[in-house]
Amino acid sequence: MSLQVLPLAITMMAGPQIMAAIILVTTARPVRVSLAFLLGVLAAASLGVTITRGIFALVGKNVDLGKDSDNSSVGHIIQYVLVALLVAAILRTYAKRATVEPPKWLGALMNADPGRALKTGFLMILLMPSDVMVMLTVGANLEQNHAGIGSAAVFIAVTVLIAALPLLALLLFRHRARRAMPGVRDWMNTNSWLINIICCLVFIVIILF
Repeated sequence: MSLQVLPLAITMMAGPQIMAAIILVTTARPVRVSLAFLLGVLAAASLGVTITRGIFALVGKNVDLGKDSDNSSVGHIIQYVLVALLVAAILRTYAKRATVEPPKWLGALMNADPGRALKTGFLMILLMPSDVMVMLTVGANLEQNHAGIGSAAVFIAVTVLIAALPLLALLLFRHRARRAMPGVRDWMNTNSWLINIICCLVFIVIILF
């Protein structure tokens, strides 16, 4: 797998994903629910990359995706389509920035138990459109480089590491982290539209460059 797609792990957890991780460390049982959340993220990222790699493997049998260095290859055309979708998402988010609110399920996580945290981490990665696009990009990259799922292990590990940052901050800084996290959570809730746009821009830059 090309190291070019490795930074996409940041996009995997940006937005509501990292907000969920921050909310979970402010709950009554932060360690247990956060570990369950991380397990869900790990399972979903692994399954998602496996599925997208399989999709492009099937496509590659009938359509030559071309080499990663060939900008006119089918694989790159797919990436350009993803870029167009991201640009449309940016314009839509900016136009509706005044009315954009974080998903209601984020607030419900304040009372989450480990089972709900696990389910949230799993479904959020598999169903979030931005994460689906990231995993499609990774799957296409794996196929172009004729690499197996094992080559995506670093990408998956970095994704889980980013998801674990709020928990690691809590374990390392304890009381200071407990005081800071609610403020970070509230800021991200207020500026969720801006975070979404930044994530899309990062994704576009990584794909094109």
